[in-house]
Amino acid sequence: MLKAVILIGGPQKGTRFRPLSFEVPKPLFPVAGVPMIQHHIEACAQVPGMQEILLIGFYQPDEPLTQFLEAAQQEFHLPVRYLQEFVPLGTGGGLYHFRDQILAGGPEAFFVLNADVCSDFPLSAMLEAHRHQRHPFLLLGTTANRTQSLNYGCIVENPQTHEVLHYVEKPSTFISDIINCGIYLFSPEALKPLRDVFQRNQQDGQLEDSPGLWPGAGTIRLEQDVFSALAGQGQIYVHLTDGIWSQIKSAGSALYASRLYLSRYQNTHPERLAKHTPGGPRIRGPLFCF
Repeated sequence: MLKAVILIGGPQKGTRFRPLSFEVPKPLFPVAGVPMIQHHIEACAQVPGMQEILLIGFYQPDEPLTQFLEAAQQEFHLPVRYLQEFVPLGTGGGLYHFRDQILAGGPEAFFVLNADVCSDFPLSAMLEAHRHQRHPFLLLGTTANRTQSLNYGCIVENPQTHEVLHYVEKPSTFISDIINCGIYLFSPEALKPLRDVFQRNQQDGQLEDSPGLWPGAGTIRLEQDVFSALAGQGQIYVHLTDGIWSQIKSAGSALYASRLYLSRYQNTHPERLAKHTPGGPRIRGPLFCF
């Protein structure tokens, strides 16, 4: 049994995506003709053994989001639920806060996907690698040039075992050409280090403020608080892909992501492409003119 978690963030972020996000929440903005996170859900639904898909974020569960979830459940025949954070909890805080919902039913592992990435989502290949050699954390990685790598989480791996030996989020100098794709496969044991970070944050907050639960204790950054701290300890591994991948952080990057998805539609979703039919859309010149 498997589950998937899609981290959709919240309205307090994504300012670089404006003005596209003024009328529709960023996760629902159409990329290559469908809502951004539909690509994620489609990929998760194709993995054998997938039982449930959870969305975690700080958006209000408004009508567009509710309608999208209902439509997704009907189309993919899977429970697709939204879990709303009480405050923004970072890339890892929501996973720990909703740990009971994630672990309900006893999944052997669960995928974690950032909503603002474009990929061909090699989830089955990641699952095969995980089952061959089980570890708490498996990260999807790809390569970038020296300049591009400074904008992402950089991974130094053991080329024989693929263990992550060193991890730095957006380094100031070149570390590695292997970057974090924001797509993960976690064992249930991966939640233990998140618990440790939560407890440490709580203790630090109590020392600085008054006794009681510190509101910031629930904020956990997977990249800095977990990956950087655990690298080199035999818990984090990387699965490299040469497939398509891009972040979707700005309006321009949404165009590029659409181009990547459209380039695959002939094989994956030919029904979404315009055809030369009488009275139908016409394709003029090169397919992509960006």
